[in-house]
Amino acid sequence: MLSRPIDFELPDELIAHEPPEARGLTRDGVRLMVSRISSNAVAHTRFSHFPDFLKRGDVLVINTSKTINAAFEATREAHDGSISDVMLHLSTRLFGRGEPWVVEMRHRSATGTRPLLDAQPDEIIRLPGGGTARLVAPYTAGRKEFGSGGVRLWIAELWLPESALDYAQHYGSPIRYSYVPQSWPLEYYQTVFADEPGSAEMPSAGRAVTSEMLQELGRKGVRIAPLVLHTGVSSLETDESPYPERYHISYPTALAVNSARRLGGRVIAVGTTVVRALETAVGDDGYVRASGGWTDLVITPDRGIRSVDGLLTGLHGPKASHLAMLEALAGRDHVSRAYEEMLNQRYLWHEFGDLHLILP
Repeated sequence: MLSRPIDFELPDELIAHEPPEARGLTRDGVRLMVSRISSNAVAHTRFSHFPDFLKRGDVLVINTSKTINAAFEATREAHDGSISDVMLHLSTRLFGRGEPWVVEMRHRSATGTRPLLDAQPDEIIRLPGGGTARLVAPYTAGRKEFGSGGVRLWIAELWLPESALDYAQHYGSPIRYSYVPQSWPLEYYQTVFADEPGSAEMPSAGRAVTSEMLQELGRKGVRIAPLVLHTGVSSLETDESPYPERYHISYPTALAVNSARRLGGRVIAVGTTVVRALETAVGDDGYVRASGGWTDLVITPDRGIRSVDGLLTGLHGPKASHLAMLEALAGRDHVSRAYEEMLNQRYLWHEFGDLHLILP
């Protein structure tokens, strides 16, 4: 059970509406707040100084999932004969006949998109380039969404002229929400270390990391350990917890994490996706196992965190379920104080915004 979510007022002017490059910054030029759990002390700097806060023996765990063009302008053919313009978002690839995917349906207008909640089974969605999707059944993972107002996610059969990943490359665009008014090429939604396509949305905590920074960390004696977790679509309209996602942790990464903790080094996760994957694979003894498959883990303060010591993360919106994960790592008081500080210091939120490094 999730605890009462952390809530606050987020002014529109503190939302990053475009990539930092459009604001005259380099990728690593965004702001970074460092908060220490042991003392509640905070420091303000630029992300280019991130390596200064890591030391020899630390392990930095990154998610190498690559963002795909998961958004498609489409036409909905409803059972009553009506036809409407919609957006279809690919979320999570399933396995079976007709290349099934979990998809999100959204109304489309000149001012943005909003959830489409009145879809019905067997509706047909016409996609660009001759593609077709058929809504098969709601995908709720046993939950009711938006109260009794309808279903946001669907299992859909896709009938495409090529594989879904190739089709997305040719006909799709990155998922973006109304707070990002302008479209940006997919390269703006990729981390420099992304190498396995599959994420519907960018694992954004790693966006500011540069190749030069990774080299500097290596020279410093910090080990870089990759894993993969393919993100599904988030829900900005509700504070629902995350849905099942696919992940893979290799033996070398598990060994690096376990060795660091045994030898007194720190394990620093780049993003909540990394924490979700590692916590799925950690045993009661605190050791991470090489593993892969699906995770439906929801991390709460009651459950706690056993696999990481620190976290580099973006700034999460009011009542976001990710705040419960931060609370599990650092405690509610620490997270609340940190967010109050970032609000007061005018940090920028969401995937193109600033970053927060939580250290022991």
